[in-house]
Amino acid sequence: MKVIIIGGGWSGCAAAITAKKAGAEVHIFEKTDMLLGLGNIGGIMRNNGRFTAAEEIKALGAGELINIIDSMSLHKNLDFPGHKHAWLYDVNNIEPVVKRHLEEMDIKIHTVKRVVDIEKKNRKILGIYLCDGTYIKGDVFIETTGSTGPMGNCLRYGNGCSMCVLRCPSFGPRVSITKRAGLEDMKGERAEEIYGAYSGSCKLSKESLSEEIRNELNEKGVVILKVPIEDIDMDKLSKKVCQQYALKEFAENIILLDTGCAKLMTSYYPLDKLRKIKGLENAKYIDPYSGGKGNSIRYLSCAKRNNDLKVVGIDNLFCAGEKSGLFVGHTEAICTGSLAGHNAVRYLKGIRTLVLPKKTAIGDIISFANYRFLKKNDKKSRYTFSGSIYFERMKTIGLYTTDIDEINEKISNLGLYEIFDNKLI
Repeated sequence: MKVIIIGGGWSGCAAAITAKKAGAEVHIFEKTDMLLGLGNIGGIMRNNGRFTAAEEIKALGAGELINIIDSMSLHKNLDFPGHKHAWLYDVNNIEPVVKRHLEEMDIKIHTVKRVVDIEKKNRKILGIYLCDGTYIKGDVFIETTGSTGPMGNCLRYGNGCSMCVLRCPSFGPRVSITKRAGLEDMKGERAEEIYGAYSGSCKLSKESLSEEIRNELNEKGVVILKVPIEDIDMDKLSKKVCQQYALKEFAENIILLDTGCAKLMTSYYPLDKLRKIKGLENAKYIDPYSGGKGNSIRYLSCAKRNNDLKVVGIDNLFCAGEKSGLFVGHTEAICTGSLAGHNAVRYLKGIRTLVLPKKTAIGDIISFANYRFLKKNDKKSRYTFSGSIYFERMKTIGLYTTDIDEINEKISNLGLYEIFDNKLI
């Protein structure tokens, strides 16, 4: 039984792991030369409700990626404005470690292999076409292509191609599999009928910062610098993907986090103004290269799906990550990917697919995001365990906890302990 995953970001890797553990033959097709996608520039884990979700996914039996990330964390239990107990992983070295782990599991990884079309019969996908014309058959498909790109979207809805880590000019544009299957993609908005949202952070070369700032970053993991009052721009907060960081503190201050590079917690910031700040006189952007002008535009390709993450309208297509809704973050990608991979094999076996109960944070966010998007036509909210509308919900209904024993007991009482570890084939 052959599972084909289109997209090798965090959600695609997570889907591959659970599908493989369930017993399928698993192939990942990634258009660039690296896995993890935006995971190569992110780096923030376990902040706020993400701690709860990370421990839930471990209890469910899909903790491999969380364990790798934890082992490569440079700072643990870090607090910064609006966020508690964050862990920061090393974005410069994580990708090869994840890739080797997948290869050791005998997951087939195909990089620089862009999927451009599908063959479909009735309500089923039969196979995929690569950009070189190669045709590959599969039994079930999982789309984790994300919602960023192609370049035209960044030109139309943003400030042009920001030359980001996804590198569309080199490796080609993202292709929506759901659209190729004849389905309508849904778009998020940052304002009424203004589609998409800017990626929420940039990377600065740590070496370009002053010695004092470098030392503080290395020691404490966070540096906060005041923005000159004439340069404070509150309006830009509404443009960000990451609403959990759209707090006034992120407009009034330069907030730097140590993820191996200096992670600048703003979508973009004019270089001449950045260099006015003490210690940043020589600052240099390394992702995106146009971080002084703009950033990549996301949320332009979401699939209509059920709460088991099966795409509505195609019987053998599942989705995860940003393709499955207006989700923000690595933890969210890993959680949705893990469920999609497991359910893909359940589908192949003719077993009822799994919908995680709302008593779990993972099951609740998947259901809640779908309800808000499809039933309430809410295209502006984003959903993350770490802040904004969903973290407030977590706290209100009692889902947020940092008690690992409590989380394990809850998953066990629901009869779901290590369910993703079960071999189905």
